[in-house]
Order: sequence, then structure tokens, then C-alpha cells
Amino acid sequence: MKEGLKLIASKEFTEIDEMYKIVNFLNKNLAEFNVVFGVQKKENVSVINIYKAN
Repeated sequence: MKEGLKLIASKEFTEIDEMYKIVNFLNKNLAEFNVVFGVQKKENVSVINIYKAN
């Protein structure tokens, strides 16, 4: 986790190949609300994380 970010939510989904496109879209359009989205791949699932920027 990056310094200055607080994890506020995390959700696992069946792996979605283009989840990074969704995360990029959210980050570009919601940056003014001080939230940052991230995605991780774990075995056969994708995990989307929502962070609050300080």
C-alpha cells in the first residue's frame, strides 16, 4: 500500500482480464473525491481495492 492511502474497501471477483481498464476509468473520473482504486490478481480471482487519499 502506498504511503498516505488508507484502505476503505476490498472485494474479490472471478478473474476479469480487463479489470485494469475499469480501475483506470474510476481513477481518472473520481480523483477529485480523494479516492484511489487498485486491482490485484490472486490465483483465479481479481481483487479491487478502494483507498482514501490523505
